[in-house]
Amino acid sequence: MRQELQSLPKTLAEDVARNLVMVARLLDEDPEAAYGYSRVALRLASRVAAVREAAGFAAYANQKYSEALAEFRAARRMTGSVELWPVMADCERGLGRPEKALDMAGAPEVHKLDKASQVEMRLVAAGARRDMGQLDAAIVTLQSPELASNSVQPWTARLRYAYADALLAAGREQEAREWFAKAVESDRDGSTDASDRLAELDGVEFVDALDEHEHEHEHEEDGGSASPTAEAGHEDETQDGKED
Repeated sequence: MRQELQSLPKTLAEDVARNLVMVARLLDEDPEAAYGYSRVALRLASRVAAVREAAGFAAYANQKYSEALAEFRAARRMTGSVELWPVMADCERGLGRPEKALDMAGAPEVHKLDKASQVEMRLVAAGARRDMGQLDAAIVTLQSPELASNSVQPWTARLRYAYADALLAAGREQEAREWFAKAVESDRDGSTDASDRLAELDGVEFVDALDEHEHEHEHEEDGGSASPTAEAGHEDETQDGKED
């Protein structure tokens, strides 16, 4: 990115860099704010591939799939790189075109991707199959050497999770439980909610301790007295008795 920005005047390059840093920093925790910064960077330097790519990811995070796809295509034209191919295919899914995503999964560009991106492409293709109601095909799509490997890689948890989720959707609950457990084992940074899904399958219910504490506190404040409605009814009965 630094090299790309060197083509800009120094002050402009610094402004663009600041906005791109904010996009990267906020993308996960505040996608809307990240999108705002990406638009500023885009306004300042739309001919820089890194800017178009950042704008694409910010739009993607905000489910603006048409806009994201346009930015990714622009970045790809500028660089000639295929690394954005999987996320471009996922944008097609987001636009309701799973068939297009599957076409991209079978394109020659996939063979040029590194291993991580090929796994990502497999996840997108399986998602497209599910979009089309083809659960068995989604399961088969995810069955791969990477899934079977005992080696834990950056993509392992997500791949196992997707496989478990597809099995569960197909009604294969016991197998799904096994793969959610495997996903938990490999999810070292908590990138999935596999542990929650596993607990759910095991019938474990989580109680929010804060809500429970608030409920107890409210009960203590009530002091065990009758409800306002009951007290009002009691007063009415008393008044009726006096009138008699």
